[in-house]
Amino acid sequence: MRALAVGLLLAAVQLASAAPTPIPTPEPFSGMNAGTGDSTPIPVSEEDITSQLVRPALFARAVYCSSPVVETWSCGEPCDALGSNVKVLVAGGDDEKIPNFFVAYDQDKDTVVVAHQGTEPKNFLSDLNDLEIVQVGANTTLLPGAGDDVKLHDGFAATQGRTADLVLSTVQSALDSTGSKQLQVIGHSLGAAIASIDGVMLKMKLDPSIAITTTVFGLPRVGNQAWADLVDSTLGSSFTHVTNQNDPVPRVPPQFLGFQHPSNEVHISAVDPTGNNATATFCPGQENDQCADSNNILDASVTNHRGPYFANISMGNRFCPL
Repeated sequence: MRALAVGLLLAAVQLASAAPTPIPTPEPFSGMNAGTGDSTPIPVSEEDITSQLVRPALFARAVYCSSPVVETWSCGEPCDALGSNVKVLVAGGDDEKIPNFFVAYDQDKDTVVVAHQGTEPKNFLSDLNDLEIVQVGANTTLLPGAGDDVKLHDGFAATQGRTADLVLSTVQSALDSTGSKQLQVIGHSLGAAIASIDGVMLKMKLDPSIAITTTVFGLPRVGNQAWADLVDSTLGSSFTHVTNQNDPVPRVPPQFLGFQHPSNEVHISAVDPTGNNATATFCPGQENDQCADSNNILDASVTNHRGPYFANISMGNRFCPL
């Protein structure tokens, strides 16, 4: 399954030569919930990046490491950067049909964390083999608030469904045992797609008193317009998807195939040579044409999908112990 996002990239490049990519409607950051797809982006401060985005990015990097080292929180720099007070409650995945994932309790933040692995960058170019782009109806057992009009990419939906029950039961148990009222859902690339569906599922399934924040990086389009609207109405400003410069993955599957991003894009337009400082803007509305949507798919940068995003954080298992 890790080939899904890269396969979609190849499909988009092939289709881009035959037809132009239209531009429809993402949404807010740091509590802002207004704007249309052509609204002027708003600068994001370094303070907001540090307080709201750096720690989620560190978790998105750590989940690339194998389950055995994650379970013991001995995954080298990816674990060390988050500190020793992370208790992993369940970890799994086979790096194929089930990408790596874990549920943990972040004691320093009194927050339960769900993290999903993305597409491994070192295999990005060699895994261009899954070109099928099909939409299916939402699983209303997992997403009871989804209407018949909500459609998801079949591969993303199927992958999320393989871990959904275990994630839900572990999260419920963790919230009960710790007394925490905060939940953070995180992922990169394919993991971002899974985390997006998880975020909506958990919001629909858990007690309304639980504050759920979903923060994802390099998100491909997961579903249709009704899906994007469902994410907006269910998660609101608690959902953020970060796009990095000319990363092609947020541009696929193409909109002319009926796919649409939800709101709350934060777009990184530049990262300094050290990788530590990013220039980022919040992009009002769905599919803001001044942010990732302004990129030319033919000028795509696979490196930007990997990172760095900010604080010199790049994604992939090259940072993990062998």
